[in-house]
Amino acid sequence: MLVYLSLGSNIHPREEYINKACSLIEERVGHICARSYDHYSQPWGYDSQNQYLNIALKVQTALQPLALLTVTEQIERELGRKEKNHYADRTIDIDIIFYFLSDGSALQMNTPRLTIPHPYWHERDFVLKPLLTILATENEASI
Repeated sequence: MLVYLSLGSNIHPREEYINKACSLIEERVGHICARSYDHYSQPWGYDSQNQYLNIALKVQTALQPLALLTVTEQIERELGRKEKNHYADRTIDIDIIFYFLSDGSALQMNTPRLTIPHPYWHERDFVLKPLLTILATENEASI
């Protein structure tokens, strides 16, 4: 299966939190096939002096969606995330944006714990811009 993840951090040292999260994802989730460029953005939905560093990842995984969520939440906790408050500064945030099954079809699910695709992915430049970088690179490689 292929998953697209969005990662963000706005607590110093942002780059270290992002890089450590990527290492743990590679170790526990699966092979990182692609990583976007770094994208800097202002907080979304709340005010903060701390700018975000955002990236997108394309990851090959054998984990089912809820197991994937459990692993990414554990990584967030290990890197200092206290609670899943979407409107507060954070060491790391990992969101599952898309999940593609082995046959290439896009999984859709909506449970109290997890919604795929992420319900707001298309409304947030900090998700869209890094994600589009990965997709554009893939398209260029196939031409």
